[in-house]
Amino acid sequence: MITIPYLTALSTYISYGLLFAFGQFRDFFRKVIDWWKNSSNLEQGYAPICLGLEDFYVRRLYLRIQDCFGRPIASAPDAWFDVVERYSTDNNKTLKRTTKLSRCLNLGSYNYLGFAAADEYCTPRVIDSLKKFSASTCSARVDGGTTRLHTELEECVANFVGKPAAMVTGMGYVTNSAILPVLMGKGSLIISDSLNHNSIVNGARGSGATIRVFLHNTPSHLEQVLREQIAEGQPRTHRPWKKIMVVVEGIYSMEGELCKLPEIIAVCKKYKAYMYLDEAHSIGAIGKTGRGVCELLGVDPADVDIMMGTFTKSFGSCGGYIAASKELIDYLKYTCPAHLYATSIPPPAAQQIISAIRVILGEDGSSRGAQKLARIRENSNFFRSELQKMGFEVLGDNDSPVMPIMLYNPGKIPAFSRECLKKNVAVVTVAFPATPLLLARARICISASHTREDLIKALEVISEVGDLVGIKYFPAEPKKQQLECRVKLD
Repeated sequence: MITIPYLTALSTYISYGLLFAFGQFRDFFRKVIDWWKNSSNLEQGYAPICLGLEDFYVRRLYLRIQDCFGRPIASAPDAWFDVVERYSTDNNKTLKRTTKLSRCLNLGSYNYLGFAAADEYCTPRVIDSLKKFSASTCSARVDGGTTRLHTELEECVANFVGKPAAMVTGMGYVTNSAILPVLMGKGSLIISDSLNHNSIVNGARGSGATIRVFLHNTPSHLEQVLREQIAEGQPRTHRPWKKIMVVVEGIYSMEGELCKLPEIIAVCKKYKAYMYLDEAHSIGAIGKTGRGVCELLGVDPADVDIMMGTFTKSFGSCGGYIAASKELIDYLKYTCPAHLYATSIPPPAAQQIISAIRVILGEDGSSRGAQKLARIRENSNFFRSELQKMGFEVLGDNDSPVMPIMLYNPGKIPAFSRECLKKNVAVVTVAFPATPLLLARARICISASHTREDLIKALEVISEVGDLVGIKYFPAEPKKQQLECRVKLD
């Protein structure tokens, strides 16, 4: 649970209040002008397409700072990449690209193990698969969209995560949003962590199942919710639930926190609830051999009923997977829309994943995979430790490559992002609706491809910008002590 300092919360509320008031003021005059010009679509019988506070937020808040989001790049998302410069002539309502590029240190991409750039083992094999199979199968898996690579990939993933079978899909987001409605339905109960990803939220809503939420990463509250729901049964009829499923993430993408998996599994076993684990950000990135949060926390994969993950983070590709018992995977292949109707994962993307897993496991004949895993762990823990010593409020746990720096105030979102970009450091800032309104943050993603020099440069820039913007909410350690600690780490 994040505790906002009183003065920070007050100033954040005041800032949003001013933005909201001026936005409403401008909307009022906009309506007056439209009425005066008689140019509104309402006069022609059309209802407005965009309504509500979300539309207001986009027009009056987001567009003011949209240059901080969706920045186009012109190279592979490696440790350093080329960011396309843009400009606006209408106060950020529209942004126009230029031909200028800025070479920036990349602290925003999910390139955890560095496979998104050219790799000596993966890239030649991907090129060969492109020549043999083309860029797309142009078909769903049940039609003409299954190649040798798709079958090999599913076997490879199942062996890697320690489950009997697996099914791959062409998009990570769809893996959750399409699988949950197949697994759960009316008369079922989904108990979801309060900070689960939007793909889980939408999948749960689309299932028609009853949804209950437990406090983020709090096994005691999960047990309380389970006990109450089992006692009450289904709404109105109070019949027993057909099935109950608890859904959590391995690493929470906006918090950088590790799931308390052993405790949650113990609760699920006690109340006979199924366990669904989303390892989008943890698979490949943590654990001695990259097998995710189960390996890191000493959990037997057999204790997790359904394991989900994506290939867009640690493997430098696209798509997602579900790993479970052979019976369940066979059932999903007959019923899941992502398998039946969506175009299958492109063969070159499948080959990239297979090759990346082989490197991680050392099957390429080298120790590069082990070195990458050791480097991302060292880089993540070093960077997190240094940020905390500087006085930043950093969320998350050790070993997690995701580290949010809290900004809070809406004025600090564009200030932090723009100042970092001026100094050739590209960061991702995150605000509502991806986070609660008051909890805006900058989300740093560390990669194994970052060198120690890269990280030190980033720390220097972030520290300087942090002083300028005023986001060091805790007292910093003396510089002499910081230098001594850094020498020890080196």
